[in-house]
Amino acid sequence: NPTTFYITNLAFANFSFLHFVVHSTLLYLLEELSCSTVVPLVFPRALFLLLLFSYNMGLYLLTAISIDECTSTLCPLWYRCRRPQCLSWVVCALLWALSIAVIVTVTSLCQSQEHEHCQVSLISMYALNLFLFAPAMVISSTVLLIKVKCGFQQQQPKRLDIVIFLIVLFFLLFALPLSLCNFLQQLSYITVSSQVIFLLTCIHSTINPFIYFLVGKCWRPCSVRSLQLSLQRMFEKPEENTALSDDPAMDTAFPAC
Repeated sequence: NPTTFYITNLAFANFSFLHFVVHSTLLYLLEELSCSTVVPLVFPRALFLLLLFSYNMGLYLLTAISIDECTSTLCPLWYRCRRPQCLSWVVCALLWALSIAVIVTVTSLCQSQEHEHCQVSLISMYALNLFLFAPAMVISSTVLLIKVKCGFQQQQPKRLDIVIFLIVLFFLLFALPLSLCNFLQQLSYITVSSQVIFLLTCIHSTINPFIYFLVGKCWRPCSVRSLQLSLQRMFEKPEENTALSDDPAMDTAFPAC
């Protein structure tokens, strides 16, 4: 379904971030132990840009997930009957293209001799994260929280709404400081250790699978089957529940398209 397609792309972005962090950490430790430059400066710069690329992609995808689930909550009939089948593919393709375009622009401007151009490109990238994608993510996840709190539309499962809210919450606590601190650092307001910021972002990139499992857990002994059931319960859509329901009221809640 659309949610699992978004989650798969998000998992790839998070895995890419962790992959590049491992290479950056090993390179940093190697240079610290050898007390000399092991590789040319262009290589760690390329790793840093790849880290930003995967980080931005995770932010963009998480925003799309929040908006998509918010739309399914506020407009369930439109989401089930009129939503284009290929919308998730189109949105993900556009977000990947946007992330690539942002990093290519930053790379081209930072390779020039003008330091001001590089600084402006980095400030613009962090501002895009802080003032466009992060607010959209917060607003849509807040709507989901209100929906879960008020408990309207009881026919829809709440697990996925809770998971998305938790993912957004952990992103705001652990991953968003990377954009915020670097944005303020580019404006010469603060200076923060990059190791601490990237460590917090690594925690966010690692914790998502545990959220999926714990929220969808069947409270049975751990096994491959229980893990499969947990994920299946987590990502199942409302129409799948109603299709399997024998309750006439549930059958009329979402009319056939």
